[in-house]
Amino acid sequence: MNKRYILAIAAAFLVTTSCDKDLTQSNPNQQTSATFWQSQDDAIKGINAAYQTLIIDGGYMRSTPLLLDTRGDDIKSNSPWDQMYNSGKFALNTGNDAIYGWAFGAYYEGISKANQVIDYVPKISMSNDVKNRVLGQAYFLRGLYFFHLVNLFGNVALPTHSVQSTADFYIKQSTEAEGWAQVVDDFKKAAELLPVTYDNVTGPDKGQTGRATKGAALGYLGKTYLFTKKYAEAATQFKAVIDLGIYDLVSNYRDNFIEATENNKESLFEVQFSRDAGGKDMNWGGEPAPGWGTVSGRAITYAPRGFGWTDIQPTRSVYNEFLVEKTQAGTTDPRLDATIFYNKPGGMKIYGKDFATIYTNVNDLNDLFCRKYQNDDTKADEYDWRSGINERLLRYADILLMYAECLNETGQTAQAYQYIQKVRSRVNLPNLATTKPNMTAAQMREQIAHERLLEFCLEGHRFDDIRRWGWLQDATKLAELKQRDPEFNTYQTGREFYPIPQREINTNPGFKQNTGY
Repeated sequence: MNKRYILAIAAAFLVTTSCDKDLTQSNPNQQTSATFWQSQDDAIKGINAAYQTLIIDGGYMRSTPLLLDTRGDDIKSNSPWDQMYNSGKFALNTGNDAIYGWAFGAYYEGISKANQVIDYVPKISMSNDVKNRVLGQAYFLRGLYFFHLVNLFGNVALPTHSVQSTADFYIKQSTEAEGWAQVVDDFKKAAELLPVTYDNVTGPDKGQTGRATKGAALGYLGKTYLFTKKYAEAATQFKAVIDLGIYDLVSNYRDNFIEATENNKESLFEVQFSRDAGGKDMNWGGEPAPGWGTVSGRAITYAPRGFGWTDIQPTRSVYNEFLVEKTQAGTTDPRLDATIFYNKPGGMKIYGKDFATIYTNVNDLNDLFCRKYQNDDTKADEYDWRSGINERLLRYADILLMYAECLNETGQTAQAYQYIQKVRSRVNLPNLATTKPNMTAAQMREQIAHERLLEFCLEGHRFDDIRRWGWLQDATKLAELKQRDPEFNTYQTGREFYPIPQREINTNPGFKQNTGY
């Protein structure tokens, strides 16, 4: 069995916890948390189960990319599904928690599994090295799930241990600041315990691609500091990733979004999907079933009209942004063709068919569709729902641009140029130090916003950037966003966060709804 799919095929495991003190009898044939955690093999199964949440619908199979993408000015949605359509328009209501509620529940499912690993694995007699790696992965995954909860929902509960009794069942709602502090703590612990690579370790996880590494933990720790405007601390973590010396940019930008070149040298962490592992059923969520597959539904959700559902499309403004600057050869930025399917002069094909041949009416000919993360090299269309393309959560290009941002924000604008240029040089853009020398910090800030928009379009980063830069509170910037993407016309203060699912408020005493809902 190919080791690169170890995370995907580990899904058929779910431990249970009893929290009813009045139950005096137990089924000796039913495994519980108290009886399961006995061996090193159990520890491996436990951590694999914590990864499994990444590939269900509430995770990265479909819901999480949608929540991250729909609110950026690089994305619009004309989906007939109101929850998808309204997400980018900041018009969700609390009576229907489809998509955002599924993600909310999925993150807590992942946290629960990670907490059991953290609680029980230290007590198992096993290899200390393997134990440390298992615990490092548990802290990383818990940190990642908490990261999404705090980033998307703001004030959330922060359970850090397995539920043992009814007294522990209801966890208080913490502040956003407390949430970020917990994320920092988890990623710090993960970075201390995780290996740089699994190639040279000894144990059952040797050589298994896809597990969390020190680089991933350091990268996310830096990202957490950046999101909380602790630029010096963030810069330290990003520089540590760079100094590991194992990451680099791949020469072909598109290689980051196709199945044939997964887990490449640019990738710090990606969610492992496969058409060849597991069963044939879609992994919608709930308790894992034997027929579950390990596939993504992103491709069909984002696919161009005629090849999938076209729920998500690029905006005209981001298309125009790609045309702002020519390469040194005088051609269009190659990231445009890797990201967007459009009526390109001279022709452009997807799934073996030319744009102008497929779309003959004026509206379609002038439309824009997603190409990034599409299986157009290997499939005729996406109507079987089953994509095996890994979701790249953190790339080295992001590390470089975030590090440049930190340098700029700490008075080292001149030093930021070289890290931005590494990303630009991959696509043969001119030397920024020559075309825009001696930029001020404010000018560099605008340049970095432009660079990040083009590099990470359709990768779920844009709205996070918009929010943390304070553009929603800046009247001038908000007006620009409305011009670039009319969906911002219905933005209301407080709705930069998704609503807390009403079912959570109904069942968890003391929980309050986010401002604006």
